[in-house]
Amino acid sequence: MDAFSIMGISTRTNNNEGRAAVDIGLLWQKLLEENVAARISDKVSEDIYCIYTDYQSNYQGDYTTLLGFKVSSAEHVPEGLSCRSFEPQSTVKFVARGKMPDAVLRTWKEIWQKDHELQRAYTYDAEVYGKRSKTGSDTAEVDIYISVRSTLQTNFP
Repeated sequence: MDAFSIMGISTRTNNNEGRAAVDIGLLWQKLLEENVAARISDKVSEDIYCIYTDYQSNYQGDYTTLLGFKVSSAEHVPEGLSCRSFEPQSTVKFVARGKMPDAVLRTWKEIWQKDHELQRAYTYDAEVYGKRSKTGSDTAEVDIYISVRSTLQTNFP
């Protein structure tokens, strides 16, 4: 996998007392209401990426959430947006299936329960909201990629 860049909006949050659900919900609201997608000229696709990075420790500490789009160039960043580049890494893929956002939250709880078993690297994790996530029904799917220390896992696309 080649390196990639994501352009969008970000926030610093954590999973304590439902804070992330509120903070990330507001980030999604801003992305949609302010039509952030229209401000990004170098988008590779219309898929929305939600990247979790800059982990303080593990899923129980603070981390940065970057919500945006994969771009072909990180050179021209519109005011108010940020762009981050990410290096290749080994990942384990999970698929959240069902009504959103409940299915994604349920899948993250599964991941947290397997934290030690997965040997998470905590470099960056990603959710990819592609065509399958936009069904608006109980059959929606979101791909979730978890960074792991093992090189025997599947790579992030």
